Amino acid sequence: MSHSTLASLSTTTPLSRSGRAARPSDLGSRSAHLKFFFGRIGGSRSRRLSPGTLSVNCVASDREVKSDGPVSDDVAGEGISGALPTYDSQSIASSIKYHAEFTPSFSPERFELPKAYVATAESVRDALIINWNATYDYYDKMNGRALLNAIGNLELTGTYADALKRLGHNLESVARQEPDAALGNGGLGRLASCFLDSLATLNYPAWGYGLRYKHGLFRQTITKDGQEEVAESWLEMGNPWEIVRHDISYPVKFYGKVVLGSDGKKHWIGGENIMAVAYDVPIPGYKTKSTINLRLWSTKVPAQDFDLRAFNSGDHAKAYEAQANAEKICYILYPGDDSVEGKILRLKQQYTLCSASLQDIIARFERRSGSSVNWEEFPNKVAVQMNDTHPTLCIPELMRVLVDLKGLSWEEAWNITQRTVAYTNHTVLPEALEKWSLELMQKLLPRHVEIIEKIDEEFIQKIVLEYGEADLEILQQKLTEMRILDNFDYPASVVELFKSKYEAIVKAKQEELKKQKEELKKQKALLKEKAAKQKVLVKSMEIPAETTDAAEVAETAEATEAVEASEVAEDAEKEISEPDPDEEEEDLVAEEPPSFKPDPKLPKMVRMANLCVVGGHAVNGVAEIHSEIVKDEVFNDFYKLWPEKFQNKTNGVTPRRWIRFCNPDLSDIITKWTGSEDWVLNTEKLAELRKFADNEDLQTEWKIAKRKNKMKVVSLIQERTGYVVSPDAMFDIQVKRIHEYKRQLLNILGIVYRYKKMKEMTAEERKTAFVPRVCIFGGKAFATYVQAKRIVKFITDVGATVNHDPDMGDLLKVVFVPDYNVSVAELLIPASELSQHIRFEEVKKFVRSGVFGNQSYDELLGSLEGNEGAPRMNPQFPDPE
Repeated sequence: MSHSTLASLSTTTPLSRSGRAARPSDLGSRSAHLKFFFGRIGGSRSRRLSPGTLSVNCVASDREVKSDGPVSDDVAGEGISGALPTYDSQSIASSIKYHAEFTPSFSPERFELPKAYVATAESVRDALIINWNATYDYYDKMNGRALLNAIGNLELTGTYADALKRLGHNLESVARQEPDAALGNGGLGRLASCFLDSLATLNYPAWGYGLRYKHGLFRQTITKDGQEEVAESWLEMGNPWEIVRHDISYPVKFYGKVVLGSDGKKHWIGGENIMAVAYDVPIPGYKTKSTINLRLWSTKVPAQDFDLRAFNSGDHAKAYEAQANAEKICYILYPGDDSVEGKILRLKQQYTLCSASLQDIIARFERRSGSSVNWEEFPNKVAVQMNDTHPTLCIPELMRVLVDLKGLSWEEAWNITQRTVAYTNHTVLPEALEKWSLELMQKLLPRHVEIIEKIDEEFIQKIVLEYGEADLEILQQKLTEMRILDNFDYPASVVELFKSKYEAIVKAKQEELKKQKEELKKQKALLKEKAAKQKVLVKSMEIPAETTDAAEVAETAEATEAVEASEVAEDAEKEISEPDPDEEEEDLVAEEPPSFKPDPKLPKMVRMANLCVVGGHAVNGVAEIHSEIVKDEVFNDFYKLWPEKFQNKTNGVTPRRWIRFCNPDLSDIITKWTGSEDWVLNTEKLAELRKFADNEDLQTEWKIAKRKNKMKVVSLIQERTGYVVSPDAMFDIQVKRIHEYKRQLLNILGIVYRYKKMKEMTAEERKTAFVPRVCIFGGKAFATYVQAKRIVKFITDVGATVNHDPDMGDLLKVVFVPDYNVSVAELLIPASELSQHIRFEEVKKFVRSGVFGNQSYDELLGSLEGNEGAPRMNPQFPDPE
């Protein structure tokens, strides 16, 4: 779980992209003066590659900030002042040499690439800290990520390249020494990283929070047996971008028990206590002085918790136990959770992020408030945006702090919490929505379970009021689907409600049955009376056998009809009987509602997504289509209850990293044909390329840039896999986390089918029927996800078969690029010509939303019904729609 948080402090109203003053709801909050965003940072992000890393500008190049934005023109000149002096390559070279000598992490004898990287990064950080500290001072009276991104945002790429050339190195070689930061994985990390970059670039005074994972997810290697995992080593040689804040640490508690104190308040006591220590990383904006902060937490215990007596007696493991338990919280991103211990560790990670970050947020709020803290102002100064459900515990944690520690009433605290928190949903699969075992949470976080139970109970009352008591079946269905606690006892008031309602139904039924019985008795008496009269009539009209008179015969016919009527009456009398008492009882039992007792065969669970919706004031998807699915399907009942909560926030990717810096040749072409670099900050400017779409000169330049990028991937593939591929073939890529529902298996099966069809043809037929294609896969399978790892093995086996088949030549190659991360993505994406997104829900949500970050892709292939193609123009040439 790369739990990260983005936060912002502001005493003014930032500008929206359109230039108008942004309303708080523009960022998913109703109060936008101080914003904190929880999410995952990194998305297999490298620090060097992370969207928001480092940037400081010279005064001459500082972008103007509009007067009603968070950094005014006056502030640009005074508040956030002291921007960088004019740089030249000689002064930069001197700065690098200084750090190589006086802040050494390496031996002094040689100036090799690793040492050159660290010294270069530290010289950039020096420049960045000026704006970092100035931003901190302005926003908080507020405190400072990585090489190529930082230098690019500083607009000093050329100058640093010249300086390093003076010192015997080139910039690209030095930059390659920086490892990818192991802070996140997949789309959530990508989103959070790009969000940070955007917030800094738009001058929002945002802060980010996350965990400082020592070994990240894992480094992936591919062997004959498939994927193997090795611990990441990104911190092994230190991180020149981070600054440890030994003076900023907060206690975090686990286990223990809850007691009622003499003051009438709940107290969480005993248990296991650790400390979360802050490590700060600067996040720069592009062409702006604003440099915001990403605060990462590392975990430890105080020195006094080291058991010296046990150590000296030889029990070294026991002596170090407390420290080991604390440190392992920040060892691994997504630790295996098949075991109870793994689940506990994941929950500890989530709570550590929430607890330490909220303590930091609250401490800053109180410091800014001085001696008169007005908690009603908290939602006007603070907003917490939960990026998916991993930071959900910030809801009960904020309640705990406000009620137990700050002395607010439950009603006051709940009002503040709901106004402070908002939730970004990332999945439309109901089975993928996060749940936690109530039993495990009760053990680890007993006070939080009490708070969640009370939130659930109050929400149940809300559902009852909303749906009423007229239809118990519908009410029971809504309670089952919407409540926060799954398979858990219902409050006594709800059970009593259904019991009393049932009793009323039974009583009404009994009254109805009584009336029916009385009515039946009356009908029976009438029929008996009628039958008796008919019998008398028949007897009085009996005809002697010798009678032959016509009139008498007629009377005899009438008598016969009377006899028949009498028989019918007797039959009806027989059919009318008292109702069967057993059947009546069965009818009454059928009216009884389902049992409200938990199913003992199923675990009691906490539905984290439901808690997010209930506990926050806003819910958004990450694209318009996705947000509609959230409203219409995923949380439809909640949408009907609170339609005002649901909104859309399209989360794209930063064009700085994903075009400007990783695809410089394409960037130069766009700048040339649009006439300026305005598109880097205003992507709507890309629409200007539409009028040149048929221009042959532009197409030629575009093809040349594409081929250069493809040649880089040719080298990457040969270096990583040993395979040689042709740059003239179409590059068809699918890069994402390996998972069954992401349909890599469907893709590779399609390739197998193509291969078999090609084998059935002659060489000439193959060349005529097929375009040369290199099918490139990348992504990591979770270490304990056996089926996903089997898919990786299948892909590599298919590649080994196809790539060694002399009949295929350059017509078909299959490549799995090991250890896919941001560094690899920055090479693959500019070179790709077909990007595969064949997960139904993913395509349904995002193919037309721009959220994938395909600015460098020539075409997207989506599958709406299996493998139906959904082509998309390159986003630099906007869709005709």
